Amino acid sequence: MALASGHVEALDRLDEELRLACRPAAELFSKLVSARRHPARFGATDPAGRIERFIAAEAWTDAAIALVELEIPSWKVRRLVREDGEWLCSLSQQPNLPMTLDDTVEASHELLAFAILRAFVEARRRSSVAPRAVLSAVPHVQPASEPSICCENFS
Repeated sequence: MALASGHVEALDRLDEELRLACRPAAELFSKLVSARRHPARFGATDPAGRIERFIAAEAWTDAAIALVELEIPSWKVRRLVREDGEWLCSLSQQPNLPMTLDDTVEASHELLAFAILRAFVEARRRSSVAPRAVLSAVPHVQPASEPSICCENFS
């Protein structure tokens, strides 16, 4: 449990640093890439190398989306909205569900890339704290042992 709490504290520090940041920087993105759960080799065909190329080109939003796709592939960008001078990013594990039924993570920032990264950190925090559970909006129904007949008259 100490490993999980240490991981959550590191994510808290990253989120706070992202919240206070006023402009993108390669050093900040490098911290997020180095904090990856699954370190990978960096090469021309490697997806992690793609992130490094985005960072080198200062394509911050592309780098943030690529990091989400690479590190937490079960999470998808569901919504990006700009309201009152801030970007709001929603990540979802089930983006085809209606918003009222979906369990999303949301984060905001003045810069789009940082809103995406803060949502990424929140999704990582949630996945490291919450036990693995299958989320489903469809109730599980046991099959009947004998045939069922509906005799209601709905007219």
